[in-house]
Amino acid sequence: MKVIDVLGTPLAATTYDELTDHCHDLVQKGGTWAINFTNTQVLTMRRHQPWFRALTESFDIFVPDGMPLIWTLNRRGAGLDDRVYGPTFMRKFLETGAAHGTHYLLGGSEECAHRLHDRFADVSFVGGFHGRCNAEGELDAKFSPETVVDEINRLSPDFVWIGLGTPKQDAWIHRHKAAIRRGVILAVGFAFDVNAGIKHDAPAWMQRRGLTWVFRILSEPRRLLLRYLRYNTLFLFYLGKDALTRRDPAQALRD
Repeated sequence: MKVIDVLGTPLAATTYDELTDHCHDLVQKGGTWAINFTNTQVLTMRRHQPWFRALTESFDIFVPDGMPLIWTLNRRGAGLDDRVYGPTFMRKFLETGAAHGTHYLLGGSEECAHRLHDRFADVSFVGGFHGRCNAEGELDAKFSPETVVDEINRLSPDFVWIGLGTPKQDAWIHRHKAAIRRGVILAVGFAFDVNAGIKHDAPAWMQRRGLTWVFRILSEPRRLLLRYLRYNTLFLFYLGKDALTRRDPAQALRD
C-alpha cells in the first residue's frame, strides 16, 4: 500500500478491498499487527500531543477514516474515491469474510456483543471482553489485564476488534500488543455500536460530504461538541502552517 505523510502520520492510501486483502495476508504472514482507523482527531492529537504520539507508535498501519483526510491525500496524488471508514469496514469485512478466520471482540456492552453475534451469525466469534477501560488502557479492576491477554493467546483469534474509543483503545494496544502472540488488531471504536444498531450513524449524503462529525455532534452534543471543534480547528491550523512554511511535518515534530 502506498503511504503518504500527513501532519507527521504515515497514512495508507488504500481502499476497502485492498485493506481487506492485506489483513488476510497479515494473518498468513504471522505475528501481531495493529491497524488504526484514523480520523482528524487522531491525526491532530498525534501532531499536537507528544504523549499521544508515543502511545500510538505501536500501530503498524494508519488508515484514513475521514473524508477530510481523503481530500488531503488526493491533493498529494493519492487518487482515492472514498475513505476507509471503521464502521463500514467492519461491516463489509464481517459480511464478506465470514468464512475466513476467527474473531475476538474487545469493548462494547454485553448487549452490543449479542447484537453483533446475531447480525453476523455466520462469523466465528471465539471470545470477547465487554467491561470498562480507562484512559490509561486498564480494564475494569475486577478483571486482571493478563486474564484477557491470556485468553486472546489461548483462543488465538485471527482478528481482534477493539471498540473502546480514543484514547482508551490506543492505550490498551500500547500496553498489550507485545504480549499478544499473533493476529491483526483493529482499533475501530464507534464501529461496535453502529453495527450493533445501538447508535445511529450519519446518512450517506453527509458522509460523502465529510459531515459525519456534524451528525455526531447533533447526536451527542455534550460529549462531542468541544472535542470536534478543538481538533477540527487544530487540523486546519496545522495543515495551513505546514503549507505556508512548506515544512516537512516530520521535521516539525522534531522541533
